[in-house]
Amino acid sequence: MKIVDNGPAPIVVDIETATIENENYRTTMWTGKNLQITLMSIDTGHDIGLEVHDTHDQFLRIEQGRAKISMGPDKDKLETWQAGPNYAVVVPAGTWHNLISTGDVPLKVYSIYAPPQHPHGTVHVTKKEADAAEADE
Repeated sequence: MKIVDNGPAPIVVDIETATIENENYRTTMWTGKNLQITLMSIDTGHDIGLEVHDTHDQFLRIEQGRAKISMGPDKDKLETWQAGPNYAVVVPAGTWHNLISTGDVPLKVYSIYAPPQHPHGTVHVTKKEADAAEADE
């Protein structure tokens, strides 16, 4: 399945298949005015990095792999959870969070940002590439 950012046009998609087939660290699948869907593949032992989004909420769903999830109001006050396929993670604006891939296969998740977080058509093949792009923003 070729994944292209189709926003803001309407789409109907098998999001589970798209998420599992995505090999990039981050691929925007749909970017609209008020919402964005990104697909992520996080190698075992890697993470997204501890971060906070002050201006938007985030929803993540795990389709493959296992994760240690940390969230809290302060980067020094985090609760942790273990999660796997079919789990949803809801990150309210202003919440520090991190996902660490702990399984024996890459962690495959899709994320919904409201409002969008990344430019339309963003593809970051690796986390290093994503970190560099975010540093430039």
